[in-house]
Amino acid sequence: MDNPGDRSVRAARAVRMGPARVAVDLSCGSERGEYVCQDYILRALGRPHRAVNLMYCYYPLDEGWPARASALPVPGGREAGFAWDYAYDDYFPYGGGIEGDTSGEPFGQMRDIRRHGQDVILTLTVDCAVSNKQLERIADDLRPFGRMFLRINHEATGTWFAFNKRYTYRRVADFFVRFHSIIKRRAPHVRTILCIGDDRPDAQGKMPYEDDFAQAIAAADIWSADTYLALHWGWPFDIAEPGGKTHKRVTNDSVLRGFLFEHTRFMARSGGKDRPFYISEFNADGDVTGPFEQASQLADLYRRLPLEAPCVKAVTMYQFRDRGRLGLEIEDPNCPHVGIAQPLLAEYKEIINSSPYLPVFTPGGAAEYPVPLRWGGSEDADGAEFTVVMEQIPVFCEVCFPQDISLNLMIEFCGAWFYKKPGVLSVDLMPAFFAQTPPQTRSRELPLRLFAPPPCGVNLPEQGEGWETDYRAALTAPPELRIRYSPVMP
Repeated sequence: MDNPGDRSVRAARAVRMGPARVAVDLSCGSERGEYVCQDYILRALGRPHRAVNLMYCYYPLDEGWPARASALPVPGGREAGFAWDYAYDDYFPYGGGIEGDTSGEPFGQMRDIRRHGQDVILTLTVDCAVSNKQLERIADDLRPFGRMFLRINHEATGTWFAFNKRYTYRRVADFFVRFHSIIKRRAPHVRTILCIGDDRPDAQGKMPYEDDFAQAIAAADIWSADTYLALHWGWPFDIAEPGGKTHKRVTNDSVLRGFLFEHTRFMARSGGKDRPFYISEFNADGDVTGPFEQASQLADLYRRLPLEAPCVKAVTMYQFRDRGRLGLEIEDPNCPHVGIAQPLLAEYKEIINSSPYLPVFTPGGAAEYPVPLRWGGSEDADGAEFTVVMEQIPVFCEVCFPQDISLNLMIEFCGAWFYKKPGVLSVDLMPAFFAQTPPQTRSRELPLRLFAPPPCGVNLPEQGEGWETDYRAALTAPPELRIRYSPVMP
């Protein structure tokens, strides 16, 4: 029988959102593609990620800074021959620090990510010659963004980034320790990521250059590696063809063994003391595999990962939209703001919406209004939960917030996630049923969960003690549900 009018939910329970067994993160924007807004990504994938990775660089001592490196003349007046053949790394220039402010990027993107219930991973390649004062200002820039991650000079045992071309591996490692120490003094809730994992043992059975990075391994909050099942690093300067020397492909078995080796080496260098191990970039390049094999190989690896490499606590898909074939979408060359979904996107959506990649919800006791809402991050949040009784799949289902219009909310219902920004009165929940089978014949009790990340994307000092890690809000009245089981008749 149809509900004749708006239905109010009166009973509220507390609910806590905790970490998944394996966190899924997403890279969004790089030298190969532009940033895509989180509203679009949420609609495409149906759920937020644990964190979103941004790729930026900071070379303020260089002539021409802060221009994008590819917009500057190539050193020596020649043509660029590969992706990192520029004066400095061709990531987006970091707009903060002593030389800038937090009104531009990456801060607008960081706010967008946090408004949508996700933490920030900032990958920042940095000139090792910058001063402590410059690094202190960066730490101050990041302080209001909660429990974010800072990945400093990633792939640090490589040869392609400007910091590796200019400095020895020991100097790069010492810089990591220096920057980490400054972060811990000025923004201790920001966690640093050391990315030096390499699954090719040297003559002593170690990771390459791990001796140089011994102090960095000991200092870092998180250890990580970047791994690609297939990669065409010659893009966009050549094409991956048989016999070429600018692409590779490896098996899933070898990659899983590599994760275990890397984690074992990190543990050995820390005297057996463990800490989180992440795969900070991960994909199979469609330039090498083609789109169908890319999807099937990635799906196989994600399904095997929790069982065969339990040391891995988080995986970052690189990336959402790419100008080449390293994205869930390919950028349409006719219209750069349009993405062309690849077969990988459907496979990836299914994987991240399955256990063990889902956050864990723990119900609490009955809550009284105003219900306190605390956002400590995507792995530590207190929200409100309600029970919705469904007779069958509805024709109309929306949730309304006439009393709490100013709240910024992430809403989980029937396994799907929705965003309500401040000022929005109602949210259509029908997409939660679009993939459902035909209407059910008996009622179902479904949880409706509400969480409140910061509406401006940053934590507020005026909230007092604990503001750096927690944003607090309150639900003053129950939401209202409008449910119909048949179309509106004349």
